[in-house]
Amino acid sequence: MARRARAGRAALYLALIAISLVMIVPFVWMLLTSVKTPGDIAAVPPRLLPTHWAFGNYVDALRAAPFATYARNSFVIAASHTLLNVVIASMAGYALARLRFRGSSLIFLGFVGALMIPTYTKILPEFLIVRFMPLFGGNDILGQGGTGWLDTWWALIIPGAVSPFSVFLFRQFYLDLPVELEEAARLDGLGEFGIYARIMTPLVKPAFITVALLTFEGSWNNFLWPLLVTKSDSLRVIQVGLSVFRTENDTQWAFLMAGTTLATVPMVVLFLIGQRYFVQGFANAGIK
Repeated sequence: MARRARAGRAALYLALIAISLVMIVPFVWMLLTSVKTPGDIAAVPPRLLPTHWAFGNYVDALRAAPFATYARNSFVIAASHTLLNVVIASMAGYALARLRFRGSSLIFLGFVGALMIPTYTKILPEFLIVRFMPLFGGNDILGQGGTGWLDTWWALIIPGAVSPFSVFLFRQFYLDLPVELEEAARLDGLGEFGIYARIMTPLVKPAFITVALLTFEGSWNNFLWPLLVTKSDSLRVIQVGLSVFRTENDTQWAFLMAGTTLATVPMVVLFLIGQRYFVQGFANAGIK
């Protein structure tokens, strides 16, 4: 029995090591390519390590495009999405979990149904809403005559402000809190918003951190939506900015990988800071 358990554990470790290698190899390839010369990148057969470590690729990549502006835009959008999503989704999750009102079950089913809709099928309707937004960008009351929210901060921030998954996650966490806390707070004269903000919310910190990390990561790495709704260089984000290293006939792999490495660093740092809460939040959500 003990031998079978050891064999099973060894198989598990081997599988985990294999999965870890599959996950980490692309990152290692990215890092090594970012410091290779064009000759090393085009070498046949391919070389794992560069013959000359070209750390200047990072400096040249930063000079090739206004990456400071792109990084600022990405940070503003990601921080706005995180703040709006955490505040609005937590309130919605609390209402669906703790308040009894007519239609709450139907609304929750609507959020669950929204989870099933593929992201890319929503892009065209969202683009049309943004394009024909009334009274913005020269549009009249019927949304005609101008550009709506296109090429503005509104288009970059509002459509991704709240996600159904965040509402679902918050609801699951609020459901698990004891009702006695809520009743005691009401007896003490606390209003509904006070119960939400001062009693219940401090007890679901892992949910807040999980949603904040997921929202910031998803917004920071978003490529397609900013590409569709912006044309000004001053509104471009870092993921779109990386496309300057790709042309129809050529790709500057060393600069592209150097820029991608720089774009990845904030996410790695963020995950290292909040990984404990990140794992705890997903574990609790899975149990619920």
